[in-house]
Amino acid sequence: MKQLVILSGKGGTGKTTVAAALAHLASQKMSIVLADADVDAANLELVLSPTQVEEHDFTGGQLAIIDPDLCTACGICAEVCRFEAVIPGDEAYRVDNIACEGCASCFYQCPEEAIRMEEQTAGRWFRSDTRFGPLFHAHLFAGQENSGKLVTLVKQQGRLQALDSGADLLIVDGPPGIGCPVISASAGADLALLVVEPTVSGIHDLERILGTTDHFGVPALVCINKADLNQARADEIAGFCAAQGIEVVGRLPFDQVVTEAMVQGQPVTTYSDGPVTAALKVMCRRISEVI
Repeated sequence: MKQLVILSGKGGTGKTTVAAALAHLASQKMSIVLADADVDAANLELVLSPTQVEEHDFTGGQLAIIDPDLCTACGICAEVCRFEAVIPGDEAYRVDNIACEGCASCFYQCPEEAIRMEEQTAGRWFRSDTRFGPLFHAHLFAGQENSGKLVTLVKQQGRLQALDSGADLLIVDGPPGIGCPVISASAGADLALLVVEPTVSGIHDLERILGTTDHFGVPALVCINKADLNQARADEIAGFCAAQGIEVVGRLPFDQVVTEAMVQGQPVTTYSDGPVTAALKVMCRRISEVI
C-alpha cells in the first residue's frame, strides 16, 4: 500500500479539487482509501457526496473545573493562572472555558483540592463511504487545539483501513501551510503532490512546502493549477522546479467548469471531459508511474 499526500504552501490553490479528481481517476485502476486531513476546514466530502457510516468524538486537551461546594474563594487559583481564566465570585471561583488553556496550574495549587481536570470534546471524526472508496474525515470545533493530533488520527484510521482491505493507495488531502497538521499529514507518505498557482507568491509558497517535505524525506512532484492565467509565472515556477530537480507533472488550465462541478458536488473529471480533465488524466498516469 502506497501513500500519496496532496499539499500546498497556502490555502486556496485547488488542492481539494485535484484530490477529488485523482480519487476518481485512480479508483478506475486500483482500490483506494481517502483521508481528508484538513480538519480545520474539511471540504473533500463536498465533492464526493459520502454516506456517513461512523461518527466518533475526539478529545483534545483538558479543562479546569472548580467545584463550588469545595471552593473557599481563597484566590490562589486566580493568582497562579497566567491566562486570567479564573473568575472570582461571591462564594466560589469559576473558570472561563474559552480562556482556560488546560495548564493545570490551578489544579496543583488549590489547597482544598476543589479543582479537577476534565477531558474536553474538541471535535469529531467520521468514516464515510464514497463511490471511489472509504473516506475518513473530521471536524475540529472552533477555537480548539491539537489539530495535528486529529490529523494523525484521521490519517491512521485511513491507513489501517487500507491495510485491512488490501487497498493499493491511500490518498491524503492534506491541510494548507507548513505547520504541525501538515507535518502530521506528511508522516510516512511515499510521495507528495504539491499544488501551486502562478502568482507573485507562487515560488515562495512552493519553497515553504518543499522545505517541509524535504526535511522529512518525502519525494515531491508539482502541479501548477490555472497555469494559463499567468504563463510567465508558470514558466518561472517550472524553471525553479527544474533547477531543484523536481518534476512538474501537470499544468492545469483555468476553466469555469471546475467551479460548476464543485457546485454540483462532483469531481471535475466526472462532470466534464474538457481540457482540465485531459490534463488531470495525464498527471494521474505520471503519478502512478512514479509512486
